[in-house]
Amino acid sequence: MNPEQHAIDPRDRLIFALDVADMQQALKLVDELGDEVRFYKLGLEIFLSGSYYPLVEALQQREKKIFADLKLFDVPATVAAAVRQLAGRGIQFCTVHGQDAMLAAAAAAAGNMQILAVTALTSLDQGDLDSLGFHCDVHDLVLSRARRALQLGCAGVISSGLEAPALRAGCDPALVIVCPGIRPVHNDGGDDQKRTVDVVHAFRNGADYIVVGRPIRQAASPLAAAAAIQQQILDHFS
Repeated sequence: MNPEQHAIDPRDRLIFALDVADMQQALKLVDELGDEVRFYKLGLEIFLSGSYYPLVEALQQREKKIFADLKLFDVPATVAAAVRQLAGRGIQFCTVHGQDAMLAAAAAAAGNMQILAVTALTSLDQGDLDSLGFHCDVHDLVLSRARRALQLGCAGVISSGLEAPALRAGCDPALVIVCPGIRPVHNDGGDDQKRTVDVVHAFRNGADYIVVGRPIRQAASPLAAAAAIQQQILDHFS
């Protein structure tokens, strides 16, 4: 365990991305995964289904933790108003994808919910960032955004596991690091994730949590896939 990683129940470190079209599909997966998954990420797809808050309540009834991955991006007042809609609903994390004023507004409105700043999406590589006008090294960009996010009141960041060592070395130990783009084995470029790491390397690099979606959801047995990842986490932290 990295000495700056937070003390978290190992079985809570896996966050499953519940990226499905409707509540029926979502709860079918949740019930299939049972005790192997305790923490769920609810993103834009399920948000636009119209079942977001009923699903939040259904997950809470099943004693699950919830990560609202909505990547809020708007004028600061609107971001703050959106965060207030989520605050007080028992949600652990919410993502904000914006500049300093947006992050500060979100953190001020969050109550007990923790704001995670998006650094650089794991679907982007250096060439993508160059084309977007970010003419800097991706690692430098992530580190800069993480430092500012913590100063502005955010709890942590969303970051590739590739940048986690630099974050652990260069940021306050209080920073929570959540790593998506996790592939149980090396990614061969067969999907839209580009800056990926496997489960063990993510935690070895300093991640507090990992977010896994397709490698579980698309497995022949999602339950077996989740159990295998949980075993890797337990082995790493034992």
